[in-house]
Amino acid sequence: MTVAAKPAPRAAARPPGKQRLRLWLRILRATRAIEADLRERLRVQYQMTLPQFDVMAALARAESGMTMTELSRKLMVSNGNVTGIIDRLVNDKLVLRQAPAEDRRSFVVRLTPKGEAQFAAVAREHEEWVNRLLSDFDADETERLIGTFDGLADRIRNGGTRA
Repeated sequence: MTVAAKPAPRAAARPPGKQRLRLWLRILRATRAIEADLRERLRVQYQMTLPQFDVMAALARAESGMTMTELSRKLMVSNGNVTGIIDRLVNDKLVLRQAPAEDRRSFVVRLTPKGEAQFAAVAREHEEWVNRLLSDFDADETERLIGTFDGLADRIRNGGTRA
């Protein structure tokens, strides 16, 4: 005997505010599921944390390196958080930290050749993991969702209204 799933209430039956709250929760749930999967894969296969990957990704895009302050702004985390991550990457010889001659109070960090090579390998794998996780979306759906979420981010930065 098969029991049919109870259909969800029609969207029109719920107030828009409730529907938007449900949407937010679905976005959050999906984000957390993807992050958890990526964190576990990075940990198991590369003994790397997601924050370490994020730091290396930012540094890979900055050929001349970044100051610790620039890095913390880019990643939207505190200088203290970045310092701990950089310390580990320096110990693993993946990142070089140098004080520029013109300002001995700050540090510029950049990937070492070993860090560049490791990041390139991890980034290729990371892209494939994300591709598999989101493979249910075809090219058109993917582009539509990118546009939708880019527009949402822009609206949020502009105070929640359409520009």
